[in-house]
Amino acid sequence: MRPALFLDRDGVINEDHNYVHLPDDIVFIDGIFDLCRTATDLGMAIVVVTNQAGIGRGYYTEADFAALSDWMRTEFLREGVVIDAIYHCPNHPEHGIGAYKRASYDRKPNPGMILRAQRDLDLDLGASILVGDRKTDIDAGRNAGVGTTILLSAATVDPSGVCGFQVSSLLEVIPIMKSSRAAAAGTSQS
Repeated sequence: MRPALFLDRDGVINEDHNYVHLPDDIVFIDGIFDLCRTATDLGMAIVVVTNQAGIGRGYYTEADFAALSDWMRTEFLREGVVIDAIYHCPNHPEHGIGAYKRASYDRKPNPGMILRAQRDLDLDLGASILVGDRKTDIDAGRNAGVGTTILLSAATVDPSGVCGFQVSSLLEVIPIMKSSRAAAAGTSQS
């Protein structure tokens, strides 16, 4: 079993411009490639878990999402990073159209996508890290048993403990990730 770096897409990997579905709309967030290269160097899988209600709302198709995901994987490969898996949930319980209008165990804050990744990739969730830009991302990580959750937000968060950590840039995640991996290595050697 190996740990993973779970990443939300819109707002963490790329700027969130509402229902991004074309390569021309992608603006990568500063530090994403450095973060992922570091995770890879630490032996972590890179897994994207993303709600994609734009599919369910009829703004774009599953094929559009797949094409953008393929393009994104190629861009990451150019930066020396392999994305091990991309999971998405197209459903929305209120605004979905047709078969997409339903509750789903995969839709964050539910843990379905993360738990599928655990099974598919034989992941150690307790040693994994999730980075999201919304409370629903953090809740999904907690609901799945992800060991470290990190909220990427420049806004001040309610101090009631929404997340394990809060950062305002992806580069701030790197020392947290290194510390977490060092602690895990120390525990396994004990």
